[in-house]
Amino acid sequence: MRLSVASLRRMIKGKLRIEFVHQELTSYSGLELLRRYLRQHDVPSRLRAACATTGGDYGGGRLARLVLALLYVGARRLEHLRYVAGDPLVARFCGLARIPTARTVGNWLRQFTQATLAPLVQLNHDLVIEAVQRLALPRLTIDVDGTVVRTGATVGWAFRGFNPHHRKDPSYYPLLAHVAQTGHILRVKNRPGNVHDSKQSGAFLREVIDGLRTAFGRRLPLEFRMDAAFCQRAVFRLLAARGCRYAIKVGYWSWLPLKQLAAERQRWLPVAPHVTGFFHDLHILQWNLHVRVMIYRKHVGHESPKNFQLDLFTPDDGHFEYSAVATNLALDLPALYAFICGRGAQEKTIAELKGEFALDVIPTRHYGANSAWQQLSILAHNLIRSFQLDTLAVPKPRSRKRTYTYLIRSMRTVRFLLVTRAGRLARIGGRHVLRLAHNPATEALYASIDDRLVA
Repeated sequence: MRLSVASLRRMIKGKLRIEFVHQELTSYSGLELLRRYLRQHDVPSRLRAACATTGGDYGGGRLARLVLALLYVGARRLEHLRYVAGDPLVARFCGLARIPTARTVGNWLRQFTQATLAPLVQLNHDLVIEAVQRLALPRLTIDVDGTVVRTGATVGWAFRGFNPHHRKDPSYYPLLAHVAQTGHILRVKNRPGNVHDSKQSGAFLREVIDGLRTAFGRRLPLEFRMDAAFCQRAVFRLLAARGCRYAIKVGYWSWLPLKQLAAERQRWLPVAPHVTGFFHDLHILQWNLHVRVMIYRKHVGHESPKNFQLDLFTPDDGHFEYSAVATNLALDLPALYAFICGRGAQEKTIAELKGEFALDVIPTRHYGANSAWQQLSILAHNLIRSFQLDTLAVPKPRSRKRTYTYLIRSMRTVRFLLVTRAGRLARIGGRHVLRLAHNPATEALYASIDDRLVA
């Protein structure tokens, strides 16, 4: 059929009149599928129990689900509640007939203390453990690292600290345990911004290990990857005593002979393209500790910038960048190099947490409220990861980097494909029906997810 040019064009004159009327229209039809998934795993009642001491007339569990809905639809601040208050699917998701104001939710967050936050931390841990158990993974690889969250000048327990880009800004420095195979955040601990990256790491690691051992026993191998800030005697001894494997970057500190060992080395073995290295059994006299260290160098054609984070000596002679990794893994040079490089995958998860789940947002000036917000941000992230693993994710080929074992879509993609779908909430035959515009791709996606949820 041949079309004329005139049939392809349309004349638009004048302004389109805009009216706001009360209708059962929604911009977030996909929240209904997420609500079904949460009910399937008993999340509403478990949130109600975890937030039983907070919430007032609205109820802590419902307010927690309201924050989850806020993050899923793409809002980043409590002030954005006013723009989703009229959406029927948001109200249905959190089980409220009336959406509270930002001030009400902020007052609820300020009720959290270290004691009242503990059940929410435990709930997040339990949900991750259940997701991992359903996958029956042969091992768990945990990446531990901190990240900087900038705050305002009057925020509680926020201080100037290790922020290389904004040195004068107060900040928090939360510590996270990232499950490499799934992208879940097993645990997060909020800290003031003026602490070293390894501050409270011993207690944090002990909580992580104890929680995993309680759930899986000693039959599931545990592996930990950390940067040089966690190269501490207490960390090495804790991991060895608990039977955990590890690969920890070692700093080129002046009291360690790493620079001398690299300078005296004559034969460097191939590790990866443009990377060579060797193993050395290092005895650290100051710690009375023997560790197996891989020293490797990467050929570069430029001078590397200084390491602003720890202000250490940069082992770079203009042609090579030198690094060292302490490990008790029975891996050869190429496999160990690939394994330690896999630690960088957590940066993608942290970036998504800040960009899509508002981990970098400071809703109040109260330390407990901000810590609760971080826990809810992590909870929203973990639930959407588990949702994908149970409905959308497909396995990926195995990799020596030991990163994601499944193809996981970003929250931005999930929001576009699933959540932000316009619809109308109609009442037909005495029952509510969610009606969406006809679209074969969306219909197939919704049907596939609904079948997985029923199964």
